[in-house]
Amino acid sequence: MRNFKNLMCAAGVGFFALASCAGGKNATGETVSGLNPADFDTTLNGKKVELITLTNKNGMEVCLTNYGGRVVSLNVPNKEGKSTDVVLGYDNIRQYADTLHSPSDYGSSVGRYANRIKNAVIIVEGKQFKLKANDNENCLHGGGTTGWINKVYDIQARTDSSVTFAITAPDGENGFPGTVKATATYVVKSDNTLDINFSATTDKETVINMTNHSYFNLNGDPSKIGTDQVMYVNADKFTPSDKKYIPTGEIKDVMGTPMDFRKAHALSETINDSTFDQIRNATGYDHNWCLNTYKDGKGDDTKVAASLYSPKSGILLEVFTNEPGIQVYTGNFQGTGISCKHGIKYPKHVSVCFESQKYPDSPTKFIEKTKGWEISNPYLKPGETYTSHLVYKFSVK
Repeated sequence: MRNFKNLMCAAGVGFFALASCAGGKNATGETVSGLNPADFDTTLNGKKVELITLTNKNGMEVCLTNYGGRVVSLNVPNKEGKSTDVVLGYDNIRQYADTLHSPSDYGSSVGRYANRIKNAVIIVEGKQFKLKANDNENCLHGGGTTGWINKVYDIQARTDSSVTFAITAPDGENGFPGTVKATATYVVKSDNTLDINFSATTDKETVINMTNHSYFNLNGDPSKIGTDQVMYVNADKFTPSDKKYIPTGEIKDVMGTPMDFRKAHALSETINDSTFDQIRNATGYDHNWCLNTYKDGKGDDTKVAASLYSPKSGILLEVFTNEPGIQVYTGNFQGTGISCKHGIKYPKHVSVCFESQKYPDSPTKFIEKTKGWEISNPYLKPGETYTSHLVYKFSVK
């Protein structure tokens, strides 16, 4: 096999400085999820990258890397007590860093603006800023491969059950104004909860929308389609999108449509309904729901915003957030044939993402005063602190 340095040069990725990416076990051995920490031990762009393992006493293990502030594996017990990895990803830093051959947002801490911004343009203090267009003519996840998902975060603090990643994004990065200092803190709690807190400050007015982008398959076998998973979304309304995934500005009722998950049901019941334009355009779900847990300008992160359940494994995931919206994405662009964690090639519709967020394209809609978007203000000014809370809680039923 060609070594990592040569692979990066051949791929045209010239900004990596490789220190080590040795194969085989290191002194600490493999994680419960079967990862070798040595496969993440390297230096990229002059910064040390490593694998961080968080655990509790009830069988939960979460492995993260500071490359993109990513969740790499997340193990919880299934109904038989067997430790089960419930997120997608790669098992080495080589694939995460090779944005040409294996691009991904697997498990990442997304910033500075998660989801899409129409025409890659924002207006701040009356001035237009042109952003990096990386999704048709739109800006997705802060610029994609040159956004935070592929930056090396600093490890600001860590314990056996928590880690805080920190990043400083310079003024003008991918076109965004303001030098932003942000953190993403991941805590494994005793009740098998992964608790995530995002925060950010800026020296100039800008837009901020951070989230986690883990892909969940609770069945325990991501080599097979995951549409038998049962989903619930606590939302009466959603924001329909055009064929380029940009919200039209409408806010519609879910009642009588395949967007209605107020009564939990298997994804397979509606995910292939090509008579519904929203599913036909996205070939599945890739939409924002307006959460019922957000009222009077405040999100109630003690109430379930969404959930996912596997009848096969018995694992239940409950999602909590203080944000007004949640993007549900059903792995519509999976099925690429790329070998991922443990050599598995993920099929289309293998997983579900729950991305807590401001509504997509909020910078455009908020400035245009689109009705319903006033609760989704993405703007952050100097002296203010952005905060966002996201919880993934696991149990068995």
